[in-house]
Amino acid sequence: MSSSQPARAMHSVPDRRKRRYPRYRVDFPVSVTMLVNSEYQTFDAHGKDLAEAGIGVLVATELTIGEVASFKFSLPGSSDIWEIRAVLRHRRGYHYGFEFLSIRNEQKQYLKKYLETLERAD
Repeated sequence: MSSSQPARAMHSVPDRRKRRYPRYRVDFPVSVTMLVNSEYQTFDAHGKDLAEAGIGVLVATELTIGEVASFKFSLPGSSDIWEIRAVLRHRRGYHYGFEFLSIRNEQKQYLKKYLETLERAD
């Protein structure tokens, strides 16, 4: 039976680079410190997703891919304050994706266990 309606295009997923680590949804405040115009500035940000290798944050400022920042935050349920350096790898609007540069081994192990309790974001 023939139809005059055009055939529907099959839904295809864009070819994205495979992530090394899955991302998980988070919701906690983050302090981001960066060198801006020869002086350090600290911005209030909001953690939105987290992985073993990095963090996604919302921050209301213009940042450039490749910039290095210092992060300070506490994971929900923990009183430990994390201080980690990271490099900006991705941007979509004011959502920025950073790759950790200086995560200690004990932090990495704690983070792995913490992530297992969260909902996947990708």
